Amino acid sequence: MFQFIPKYFLRGLLFVVPIALTIYIIVISIRWLDGLIDLEIPGLGLLIILGSITVFGYLGSSFLAQPVIKFFEGIMMRLPFVRIIYTSLKDLVSAFVGDQKKFNEPVLVDLFQDGSVKRVGFITQEDMASIGAPGFVAIYFPHSYNFSGNLVLVPKNQVKALSMSSTEAMKFAVSGGVSGLVPTSNA
Repeated sequence: MFQFIPKYFLRGLLFVVPIALTIYIIVISIRWLDGLIDLEIPGLGLLIILGSITVFGYLGSSFLAQPVIKFFEGIMMRLPFVRIIYTSLKDLVSAFVGDQKKFNEPVLVDLFQDGSVKRVGFITQEDMASIGAPGFVAIYFPHSYNFSGNLVLVPKNQVKALSMSSTEAMKFAVSGGVSGLVPTSNA
């Protein structure tokens, strides 16, 4: 019986650790967001933040708010260091949640001409002629278990579209290839 204890312990870890860490990260994130507006009622700060963001999204969608948004963007664009931070963050957020999502074209890239090594990535720019690289596309390769990646310019003929959703491709790349793959139609 004692020989099975380590085996059951490891199985227990496989079950408990992902659930416990997910719950922990969610709780810590909610507490942090809730702490941004320090109120006596737990959760009220978070609700105010979520509601405010939703109201800003609604107002920002109206044509009346566009001049105000452009005014504040103009200020941000005139400040040298602030401009770099603002445009980088705006581009990053819009790549995931904007109208023009950037990580929605998963591809398989031949890293060598003979096709012996391949890597999963995402097309972020279809044509690089504007920087003197005609026939190349910009591919973002996310790092496994990290919030970073590399941008590489690759000849178009070394890039092949994947028949899976961008969510599945990102999960596969970020997990280091250990997540299960569920091929789908190009989504």
